[in-house]
Amino acid sequence: MISKKILLVGTLDTKGMEYAYARELIQSWGLPCILMDVGVMGDPQCEPDISADEVARVVGSSLSTLRESGSRSHALDVLTQGAVELAGNTAPQLAGVLALGGSGGTAVGTAVMRSLPIGLPKVMLSTLASGNIAPYVGESDIAMMYSVVDIAGLNQISRVTISNAVGALCGMVKQETSENASALRPLIAASMFGVTTPCVTMVRDLLEASGYEVVVFHATGSGGRAMEKLIADGFFKGAADITTTEWCDEVVGGVLSAGPRRLEAAITARIPQVVSCGALDMVNYWALETVPAKFRRRTLHPHNANVTLMRTSAEECAQIGREIGIRLSQARAPVTLLIPLKGISMLDAPDQPFLDSTANQALFASLRANCGSSVNVKEYELHINDPGFAEALAKELMHNLHQEHSRSNHRRN
Repeated sequence: MISKKILLVGTLDTKGMEYAYARELIQSWGLPCILMDVGVMGDPQCEPDISADEVARVVGSSLSTLRESGSRSHALDVLTQGAVELAGNTAPQLAGVLALGGSGGTAVGTAVMRSLPIGLPKVMLSTLASGNIAPYVGESDIAMMYSVVDIAGLNQISRVTISNAVGALCGMVKQETSENASALRPLIAASMFGVTTPCVTMVRDLLEASGYEVVVFHATGSGGRAMEKLIADGFFKGAADITTTEWCDEVVGGVLSAGPRRLEAAITARIPQVVSCGALDMVNYWALETVPAKFRRRTLHPHNANVTLMRTSAEECAQIGREIGIRLSQARAPVTLLIPLKGISMLDAPDQPFLDSTANQALFASLRANCGSSVNVKEYELHINDPGFAEALAKELMHNLHQEHSRSNHRRN
């Protein structure tokens, strides 16, 4: 028996009929729901459970004030803030979220969805879903459905698409997991790129043989951001952040940056970590002609027809090491930085194009100088993809996990 409720978020001054229809469909599935109004300029076309004025007052405004401002975009921004806060406050009582809309409704609905935990069912029926949806989905698990026709009245097509969106959400809500929560293994986050795959694969195998479950993220910018979000949401007991390459793109200006907050979630969450230098020898660009003109004389490697890699210089490596080291120095849970002195990617090896001992030494020196006393720095005369280095990473992370577990028990006692 499901006691939690489905949240519907929408502009009821323009889409009230559609939301009333969606609510009826949800109730026909035997599921309770809450209808939140974020309409701005007109009266709601159906009765909400949470009025737009209530949403506005959560953030210190009112519907009348927003209407008097005459700016729909400003009003939607305020109502979005209120809707996100209200949804966050009621998250434990929610079974799922559904929104229907055009550009405004999609912006509000997905903002609410992005603020809620991964795993909570989220469906957005949108007129924008056939285009670039990255700004709306972000690092969340939102299911975007294209409405085909505008969400402007009920007709033979819109009834079908709304019904399908409701069915998708209710199906997610009603599905039963086969997992026994008490038998779930502790989760470890790991970062990987193609050029560090041998290392990360072996680390994963070793950790899983020891009773952990490893979730691997592709270090492509969005992958790093997704890992940071799930760590912040409390999914992981530890991190094997082996492939920190997204910092190259952040510092140098490549296309796969995860942003300036990469590495911060694990530190804030105080989970044990091992960190390494995976693929810090490369910056990513798209096809060769997209590489900035100022870099055309640098060491470039065509990974494929659509991706070009550029070798990081000694100066860039020093700056990258500084950014990583400064962040790791703030750790309060056990963290070990493991440095593979014989190479940091498949391309940084004998007879490979990115072999550059001068750049690597600048990287390693900067890391040592900036990590601080809270970070245990260990160096190995190994390549990152050597089996011995993977074994060292796995062993060190398990040591840090056990150390933190002992600390936690001591604090409780």
